[in-house]
Amino acid sequence: MRPSSDIPAPAIARLYTPEQRARRDATAWTTVQGILAPVQFLVFAVSLGLVLRFLLTGEGYGAATLSILAKTLCLYTIMVTGAIWEKRVFGQWLFAPAFFWEDVVSFGVIALHTLYLWGLVAGAMAPVALMAVTLLAYAAYVLNAAQFVLKLRAARLEEAASGAGYGGVTA
Repeated sequence: MRPSSDIPAPAIARLYTPEQRARRDATAWTTVQGILAPVQFLVFAVSLGLVLRFLLTGEGYGAATLSILAKTLCLYTIMVTGAIWEKRVFGQWLFAPAFFWEDVVSFGVIALHTLYLWGLVAGAMAPVALMAVTLLAYAAYVLNAAQFVLKLRAARLEEAASGAGYGGVTA
């Protein structure tokens, strides 16, 4: 039997190749994503408060609706700019292997926000049902945001371990 020190360590998949890291650090879309992500989170936090206020008190439906529309606009904007970022860094618009599951969950988040819009515009859902869809969309958004934060952390740890430093603002 061979000593354990002779067994090669399994290869760890890198989030970015050196070329991808250079493209990530060089593109302005990295900065755009780094700005839009916290803006979207701030809009989400305010909107969540307004949605919960409406559900708890029955007051503020208009403010909650406007905040959900603002959150949805932020989401669509970050998705489009994120696709451009992914194209610049990985050479494909979406579903690059490094961000496959984040993109899959993003589409679920978009689907739920779009369901809200449809229900609102078509008048197909009562206000409480619209807010329930919003809470589902927001829960999915929190999951998706956590995916991206964990990916950002992994990128920073990977770069620190390799001595490459961290030049970007987003994973």
